[in-house]
Amino acid sequence: MSSRARYKFRLYIAGNSSNSTLAVQNIGSICRRYLPGRYEIEHVDVFQEPQRALADLIVMTPTLIKLSPQPMCRIVGTLTETQAVASTLGLETPPT
Repeated sequence: MSSRARYKFRLYIAGNSSNSTLAVQNIGSICRRYLPGRYEIEHVDVFQEPQRALADLIVMTPTLIKLSPQPMCRIVGTLTETQAVASTLGLETPPT
């Protein structure tokens, strides 16, 4: 995998719930740390767009989907375990 690959994520949230807010903050922090300038995060509120959640088989929120680069993966939860999230997403050690 090229270290310069662009990453695309979709984060399903449920309005302004505390778990949703925490997940938004955490994935933003992780991306800024590991992927500076090489990421896009799309936020989808299941209350506003329930059909999209159904199409992606979302049964819990927050749910993060890594769309690219492949392989695609999903993580459910607030994304607070930075190292575990980074490892699951296939991210390398952040630059120092």
